[in-house]
This record gives sequence, C-alpha cells and structure tokens, in this order.
Amino acid sequence: MDDDIQRAERAKRGSPYLNTAQAAHYLGVSVRSMQRMRAKGEGPTPRRHARMVQYHIDDLQAWSQARSDEARV
Repeated sequence: MDDDIQRAERAKRGSPYLNTAQAAHYLGVSVRSMQRMRAKGEGPTPRRHARMVQYHIDDLQAWSQARSDEARV
C-alpha cells in the first residue's frame, strides 16, 4: 500500500497520469470499483495510452468534486 502511495505521489509530481491502481488509491476506492465504473461508462474519464488505461489527475479531481457537490444537494 505504501508503494502505491509513493508511486501516486511521484506521478503527481512528474506525469499527471495515474494507472488504475494509483487512481483508485487517490479516490479511496478499490481497483475493482474503478474497473466496474469504467466498464459501465461511469466514473472518471479513462484515457488509453497504447494498451495502458490511465487517468489524468485533473479528471479525478473534477469527478470527485462533482460527487461531493451532488452529496450536498
């Protein structure tokens, strides 16, 4: 788990893209939940780079903010 945190921190400093495991950790959900949301066309927007599914940190923040805004209504 600590390794995922460190990789996510490095990704935020360097590349703005996180893999599914890093994105799940950033959002506080399971990898399986990320996969399910992606399969249903829900959740943050995934991007494909070659064969890799990645998430831009801005997309994760926007999706998370939208969810917290919905919870307040």
